[in-house]
Amino acid sequence: MIKFQYNKTSLQNLDKQLKMRVRALPTIKNKESALRSEVKKAKEVADQFDDKLEQTLHSIHEMLQLYDEYRPDILTVKDVNMSVKKIAGVRTPVLDSVEYEIRDFSLFNAPAWFLDGIQYVKEVVNIAIEREFYMRKMELLDRARKKTTQKVNLYEKVQIPGFQEAIRKIKRFLEDEENLSKSAQKIVKNRKEAETE
Repeated sequence: MIKFQYNKTSLQNLDKQLKMRVRALPTIKNKESALRSEVKKAKEVADQFDDKLEQTLHSIHEMLQLYDEYRPDILTVKDVNMSVKKIAGVRTPVLDSVEYEIRDFSLFNAPAWFLDGIQYVKEVVNIAIEREFYMRKMELLDRARKKTTQKVNLYEKVQIPGFQEAIRKIKRFLEDEENLSKSAQKIVKNRKEAETE
C-alpha cells in the first residue's frame, strides 16, 4: 500500500518514484535473464563433472579393488586456492588450484601401482572439488536470481501499478478541487453581476 497525500508535492514525489522504477525495470529484467542463463550454465558444468567423475571412477574400477592396500593419509589436500569473479553483480568463487601434500612412503615397500594410484586419487579429488565450486556458484547465482525475480515482480505487479493508481487518484482529486474552485468563482462572479444590475 502506497501512502500519499492529495497535493502537488505528493504527486511530484510519486511521479519521481514511478519514473525511477520504470527506468530501472528493464535493467533488473536483464539482470534476471543473465542470472537465469548463468545458473543454467553452472548446472550444466556441475552435471558434466558428475559424468566425468563417474567415467573416471569407472575407468579405474579394477584399481579400486586394490584400494584396501592404499593408505588414505598419504595424500591430503593442503590448500584450495580460489579467486572471486563477479557475474551480473554476484560474487562467485572460482577454483584456481588445489595443492596436495604427499607424505613420505617407501617405494620399495609400497605396491607398484601406488604412484599411479596417487595420481588417480588426485584426479578424482580435483573433479569433486571443481564440481563443488560449480554447485556453490549455482547456489549463489540462483539465490540472486530469486531475489531479482522478486524485485521484478514487486516493481511490475505492485509498486508501478500502485504508484500509477495513486497518481491517478491525486490528479482526479486536484482536478475536482480545481473544478469546484472554478465553479465557486463563477457563482461568486454571477452573484456580484446580479447585485450590480
